[in-house]
Amino acid sequence: MENYKSSCKSHPHVLVLPYPAQGHINPMLQFAKRLVSKGIKATLVTTIYLSKSILVDPECSIAVETISNGFDDIENRKPESPEEFFESFRTVGSQTLLMLMKKLEDIGQPVTVLVYDSLFPWALDVCKQFGVLKAVFFTQTCAVNNVYYHVHKGLLRLPISGSDHVSIPGLPPLRAASETPSFVYESETTPPAVLDFIMNQFSNVDEADWLLFNTFYKLEEKVVDWMAKIWKLGTVGPTLPSMYLDKRLEDDRDYGINLYKPKTSASMTWLNDKPSGSVVYASYGSIADIKQEQIEELAWGLKASKHYFLWVVRESEEKKLPNKFKEETSDQGLVVSWCSQLEVLAHESVGCFVTHCGLNSVFEALSLGVAMVAVPYWADQPTNAKYVEDVCGTGIRALPDEKGIVRRQAVEECIKEVMEGEKGKRMKENTEKWKILAREAIDEGGSSDKDINEFVAKLLQ
Repeated sequence: MENYKSSCKSHPHVLVLPYPAQGHINPMLQFAKRLVSKGIKATLVTTIYLSKSILVDPECSIAVETISNGFDDIENRKPESPEEFFESFRTVGSQTLLMLMKKLEDIGQPVTVLVYDSLFPWALDVCKQFGVLKAVFFTQTCAVNNVYYHVHKGLLRLPISGSDHVSIPGLPPLRAASETPSFVYESETTPPAVLDFIMNQFSNVDEADWLLFNTFYKLEEKVVDWMAKIWKLGTVGPTLPSMYLDKRLEDDRDYGINLYKPKTSASMTWLNDKPSGSVVYASYGSIADIKQEQIEELAWGLKASKHYFLWVVRESEEKKLPNKFKEETSDQGLVVSWCSQLEVLAHESVGCFVTHCGLNSVFEALSLGVAMVAVPYWADQPTNAKYVEDVCGTGIRALPDEKGIVRRQAVEECIKEVMEGEKGKRMKENTEKWKILAREAIDEGGSSDKDINEFVAKLLQ
């Protein structure tokens, strides 16, 4: 055991375990790249099932290993309920993670610390069994996680009334029905197993050696300071490829692992022909199953704006588009099934981003200086949209009607406000400010860089 500890200190090895979804893999993989740039070996762990379909950049500096969640062949054996899926992930995931750590030790690559997704509190018990350090990684903001923490501790009782305002330390007042995470304001209709899965992120965090958050200090000063009184925490964001931020990691231009194959060339060729700041880019993320009515309203809102638009509509969602929409708008817009969002947002022709406000998308827009029309759908997105509009001043929310649908008029008006209005001018001024603050956080000597350096220093002690 003494030789094991000595090996871990002289050659630290970080095992990184994200939840198997793009929005969780991206930030944790980028954190791992930062560690590698500072001389630490890092290995990413994903599921056997996901490993069959992910596209790994051959130049990615991170090794990839697999564990099982009990559903390696999900086409032939699907979980019958959320409860079955989460329980299988806990039991089979724990067993196979322990086996992986033993394998790595046997080949002379012992694990020093497991950086695990906050959705996997069971991973802490595996760390205890194997005697390695424990770092829990929260892929959402401190604001969102502080709401979940207060629910978990019984300090915010569910259900909450839609007319309530929620007061949480370090956060601006939140309207219960439109600014708290959807799992909170829709707690009565959320499956109990899903609600427990989300809130149990805090079940054993007091036993972790570190809490790492995908955010940066200037964005959430008050809530970070409040949470830092309870835990040893670090902010490590924005977690974008370095070439879009501080440019200190050579050739780090892409996340490195993708669940979809970007069809970049057509998008970039189309953008290259458009004037500076003239294009509205719209994307609703990689997971959400959007109602056909909402897709149709977004479509007609984009068309009515009379601005050029580039719209990502996944192949599984394309059948929900209005009949002949692509043909009728071919002079105004381009609809693609996927593209490199970073490349698009960094393109000078893009002047507005219609977004669901997933955190990765918000950070990309903040870091690249693009104003947003926020159309949040679920999970942390309503709270992120609140921050985009009211805290950062870099966007505007398109509000839904009583059916929960954002209508075409709202989409059109918000796009025109960002692209043409006086508020839009102020938003674009604010985007420049936040672009600088985001870059400074991760650059040498910035708040996130300091926290990452402190994490590395502890591994080398």
